[in-house]
Amino acid sequence: MAENENLPPRVIKEIAKELKSLDESPPGGIKVVVNDDNFSTIFADIEGPAGTPYEGGVFRMKLVLTPDFPNSPPKGYFVTKIFHPNIANNGEICVNTLKKDWNPTLGLRHVLLIIRCLLVEPFPESALNEQAGKMLMEDYEAYAKHARLYTSIHALKPKLKSKVAISESTALNEGPKNALVTSPSPLVPCTTNKENNIQDPSINVASTEAIGVGASAVHKKKDLASTKVHVDKKKLDARKKSLKRL
Repeated sequence: MAENENLPPRVIKEIAKELKSLDESPPGGIKVVVNDDNFSTIFADIEGPAGTPYEGGVFRMKLVLTPDFPNSPPKGYFVTKIFHPNIANNGEICVNTLKKDWNPTLGLRHVLLIIRCLLVEPFPESALNEQAGKMLMEDYEAYAKHARLYTSIHALKPKLKSKVAISESTALNEGPKNALVTSPSPLVPCTTNKENNIQDPSINVASTEAIGVGASAVHKKKDLASTKVHVDKKKLDARKKSLKRL
């Protein structure tokens, strides 16, 4: 917490509130990296906007807050190397919002959104990188090619959220199939209903054998009963004959 001691308690409280809001509801294409021990330097990962030479890359930048914040604007720097008219070779960002247009009521969210918009619409008239500014005004294709090269070499790669979502969906869909294929015990085979051609895993060998044994016992019992009836009938006939003789 030593780093935070450089900031007034009121400022720390306000920054903590803003960081919580940014963490719970991040702006599109921006991810803030929160460090509770040091609110004076705030890092953020910015995704290169689609349709720009920065598309497909993630750029880390930082905002450095002074003890006088928010009365004075933060200083912005790109940590990731980037080829852009308004970003110097040392990463310093030149944008009016962080200079003459600064207003103490502007929050960190607004600043981050302005910096991401700068990747969409550079201002070569106030260039910190003169080479990038000149190329942008004279030969956009050459500028874009150079910027894309920087993006491919230095920028971080975005996380594939869709791939994770697909794999999770695949896992959910394949889970029951795998359970049927890999987990059944030898006592739970799939039997086939020939008429409907449907597999029914609810009937197992144990229940089938039990049914067979039960049926066999019933048949044996019936045979014994019929045999007993047949013998009793013979005895009855013999007794009738004896009575007739008397």
